[in-house]
Amino acid sequence: MDLSKKTLIDLYTTMLAIRRFEERVAQEVYAGNVPGFVHSYIGEEAIAAGVCLNLDRQDRIVSHHRGHGHCIAKGADMKKMMAEIYGKKTGYCKGKGGSMHIADFSIGMLGADGIVGAGLPIATGAALAAKLEGKGKIAAVFFGDGACQEGEFHETLNLASIWKLPLLFVCENNHYGVNTSAKYSLGAGEITRMPEAYHIATRSIDGNDVETVYQAAAEAVAQLRKGDGPYFLECKTYRWHKHFLSEGLEDLRPKEELEAWKRKCPISVFESRLIREKILTEGKAKRINARIMEMVEDAHDFALSSPYPLPEDALQDVYSA
Repeated sequence: MDLSKKTLIDLYTTMLAIRRFEERVAQEVYAGNVPGFVHSYIGEEAIAAGVCLNLDRQDRIVSHHRGHGHCIAKGADMKKMMAEIYGKKTGYCKGKGGSMHIADFSIGMLGADGIVGAGLPIATGAALAAKLEGKGKIAAVFFGDGACQEGEFHETLNLASIWKLPLLFVCENNHYGVNTSAKYSLGAGEITRMPEAYHIATRSIDGNDVETVYQAAAEAVAQLRKGDGPYFLECKTYRWHKHFLSEGLEDLRPKEELEAWKRKCPISVFESRLIREKILTEGKAKRINARIMEMVEDAHDFALSSPYPLPEDALQDVYSA
């Protein structure tokens, strides 16, 4: 599949937007200005961009604790995202959810979740709804290799298989659950062996190659829209930061391993290729970056100028069964 110039530049722009947003958030976290925990998506941008640019606004996605990239790629408002990260009333969840719980139902973003694997059953419900609606829509769920050790993972694989749900599993295999290597923690060895056991179509790809991700996701989405679901996509990648941004958390991953993955940066490698193939010029790349930086700074200014929730707001939007 030969991608159009517009698609290639859209992929580049989306990845860069995620990177610049995450860099600004990390800066504020380490300055002590952001409450709560933040899990950076830097290094994994190609997956969110490559998958979400294949989705329609009405398609639903479910994210996880490292979810800012999915929000941006699906079309979320950076201002509301930044405000939520700061705990402000103008944020997506009115300042009550923070970094790990951003949601925007209007664009099909059903939310991130701080509990590992918790998004999988939610996505099963979203995919079942899509099937019952009968309009060719799908659901996609993003999760890491750590979630593949949870009971919900196997329950979701089983239901998706027996119900033939239009559900795209996107495993962002960054090889570590906090500091524990997947080589140690996954008894199955290869992650793809697990969905294969449930007779689910499976593919493993380089998650740092945005064009590969886009094309693989396009093929998967096409099958899902025809009713040939579910589909499991393993994207091998690597996060650049520690599990969450903190001076106190030690990173036990081998430094030479991290540096090797940084040399495979999904953005810089793709940018170099686009410039080499004359799809993008250095001047246009700088203009795209400047525009994104302005958006990020506008979002940051919006968050700083927004009010915090009032004490009585704690009683609003609270539900019980």
